[in-house]
Amino acid sequence: MLDQHAAGPRTPGTATRGETVPTVPPAETAADAVDVTALLERGRTLATPVLRAAVDRLAPPMDTVSAYHFGWIDAEGNPADGDGGKAVRPALAVLSAEVTGAAPEVGIPGAVAVELVHNFSLLHDDLMDGDEQRRHRDTVWKVHGPAQAILVGDALFALANEILLELGTVEAGRATRRLTTATRALIDGQAQDISYEHRDRVSVEECLEMEGNKTGALLACASSIGAVLGGADDRTADTLEKYGYHLGLAFQAVDDLLGIWGDPVSTGKQTWSDLRQRKKSLPVVAALAAGGSASERLGEILAEDAKSSDFENFSEEEFAFRAALIEEAGGREWTAQEARRQHTVAIEALHAIDMPDRVRDRFTALADFVVVRKR
Repeated sequence: MLDQHAAGPRTPGTATRGETVPTVPPAETAADAVDVTALLERGRTLATPVLRAAVDRLAPPMDTVSAYHFGWIDAEGNPADGDGGKAVRPALAVLSAEVTGAAPEVGIPGAVAVELVHNFSLLHDDLMDGDEQRRHRDTVWKVHGPAQAILVGDALFALANEILLELGTVEAGRATRRLTTATRALIDGQAQDISYEHRDRVSVEECLEMEGNKTGALLACASSIGAVLGGADDRTADTLEKYGYHLGLAFQAVDDLLGIWGDPVSTGKQTWSDLRQRKKSLPVVAALAAGGSASERLGEILAEDAKSSDFENFSEEEFAFRAALIEEAGGREWTAQEARRQHTVAIEALHAIDMPDRVRDRFTALADFVVVRKR
């Protein structure tokens, strides 16, 4: 279905420590001509009432734990207007319905199903990674305990399939198959991510495969599921998945940059968050593959870190030194370039599909937004 390795990784280059590395060229983007905020808000507005109704089906206390996770209530159960995330996936799902000429509302069940799967993965990932903060507040396992994080995650995954299958149409069955395939790939990616934390070395190819599974697969599904519900044939759906898959790789490359150099005020996570978790993210593996003195020193330090029992108590300066070595070895610049390259492949995929120009412009604007975001 997907040409997941249409363009292979390149050899990392070098970068000057402290240099600011942009994620996209300064040229005008489609995001400048399209109101991306409105596009994201449309997806959120259309999906949220159905998403809330789905969560209301859960037995107590899973319904309130889910509501806390989505930012609808605070830890005490009071109504809240929390940060519900960027809503890129719902926006893509409702937009993809318009490829077929259908109304955006046709994509709502797909948008909700994808959002439920995405949040199932967040609940479990936060627990497995030991993340205590998400979207500027304590994670579910931190507030309600690990057991509830696991149960609610499982429940959201089951709800995702219910939402689609209860439509009772042939298109819903096709959409469900694509969603379950994407979910299995997502779980494969998380398993790879965890296993890589315990290895001294991970290749760039392995890292891209992991990120394609963990992030690309679900964005691929989001980019096609509304079109499938609108009656698109498999060729159209597959091509939209190619767009979403490479958009996912661009998205994750930017996430990897933010995971090391992101502003905690914007990201809602700790400084050097990915380094604290020993993640073998793209900047790290690219730096290790680059060769040279900074690369070699980084490899030595990370090998020593793997043997340390006091890693959680490392000082900010020690994490900053590792980040500086990654940048000096070229990992930061290479990852920024990879985000741009994957963005280009995603946009090129759209050329193979006939769709209204305004729909194509919106797909392009969402892709541009993904690689210029700061959180």
